[in-house]
Amino acid sequence: MAEPLAERLRPRTLDDYIGQQHLVGEGAVLRRMIDSGRISSFILWGPPGVGKTTLAQIIAHRLETPFYTLSAVTSGVKDVRDVIEKAQKGRFFNEASPILFIDEIHRFSKSQQDSLLGAVERGIVTLIGATTENPSFEVIRPLLSRCQLYVLKSLEKEDLLKLLERAVTTDIVLKERHIELKETGALLRYSGGDARKLLNILELVVESESGDVVITDELVEARLQQNPLAYDKDGEMHYDIISAFIKSIRGSDPDAALYWMARMIEGGEDPQFIARRMVISASEDIGLANPNALLLANAAFDTVMKIGWPEARIALAECAVYLATSPKSNSAYLGIDAALALVRETGNQPVPLPLRNAPTQLMKELGYHDGYKYPHDFPGHFTEQQYMPDALKDRRLWHGQHSPAEEKLWQRMVNYWGKRFEE
Repeated sequence: MAEPLAERLRPRTLDDYIGQQHLVGEGAVLRRMIDSGRISSFILWGPPGVGKTTLAQIIAHRLETPFYTLSAVTSGVKDVRDVIEKAQKGRFFNEASPILFIDEIHRFSKSQQDSLLGAVERGIVTLIGATTENPSFEVIRPLLSRCQLYVLKSLEKEDLLKLLERAVTTDIVLKERHIELKETGALLRYSGGDARKLLNILELVVESESGDVVITDELVEARLQQNPLAYDKDGEMHYDIISAFIKSIRGSDPDAALYWMARMIEGGEDPQFIARRMVISASEDIGLANPNALLLANAAFDTVMKIGWPEARIALAECAVYLATSPKSNSAYLGIDAALALVRETGNQPVPLPLRNAPTQLMKELGYHDGYKYPHDFPGHFTEQQYMPDALKDRRLWHGQHSPAEEKLWQRMVNYWGKRFEE
């Protein structure tokens, strides 16, 4: 049986690798490391189909070092220890450490990750992890601190078009079919920046036709409607579904939120993934309009960790309905983004002297802490003083939104600060 198109087209060198130029382009950080012949452990974080596994294989081939692969889905602690033992026995003095590639490292348990830590610390293996999830949630801190983190991006339109052209002109099977890419909009839209999904769709469409093939949007849409799951190897449009779920919560539609959650549950989604996204939604979309939403979302996450499927669906559903029916505010989300933008724009502004810590006599003599007013010494536990750096003392970052709960917070600020908060 012939290999799938995506496997046949897997690049073997960095020159053939498409996308991620911020990492592997001329002078980029990974390119420099690879060219030097020595790499340190790192984790590749990005959506599916952007080249994480391919990049790890190219690096191993380029460095001519032993390459071991483990899948977090099918491997246990014993498998990890077996690979480490092989790597230790097979390594020669002063030779580059063997590479251990772990796909979906976010699914490794704490004990599995602990079993890796010593080998990474001692340089027995160079770890390359791949994950579609934020590693800070799932990778233990000691292991994460010993790895660089590189973020891969969804492929751009130009990258995907280049990949399509390469497929129809160089693939040993497709080039015999005389394929014309008359329209590519549907191919690109359904792929969502995922190279593997794009090639799976192309292969599906080509295999459904006989003779020469003219790719049009209408043809792609028709074939995908007949085979709705054929282009998604996990059986669910993972990122599209979670996007629809979060937007239904944001749009205050509990029916749609429950529907998209049911789609994820039926598709075998990890309940922690659903719970984690609701914690984010509670902060980003509901925020100060209903602070209890974050408490409930965290409680739902904790419940999922304790009881698992199938009962966890009830806690998740309760949380989804609560979030969808809650009043909405994104003032905290907008506020921190505005603050980050201001910091990047203005750099490291000095802390005003009254706000500085003064643990030493010299610091006290230099005026650190002088003039600070302790708010609890004043009526209402408030007194007006400057907390922002001198150059930014009049800048506003948080703008209250007028939901019933947040109105009280905003009004308190007006009472404290007067015109500064009057909008």
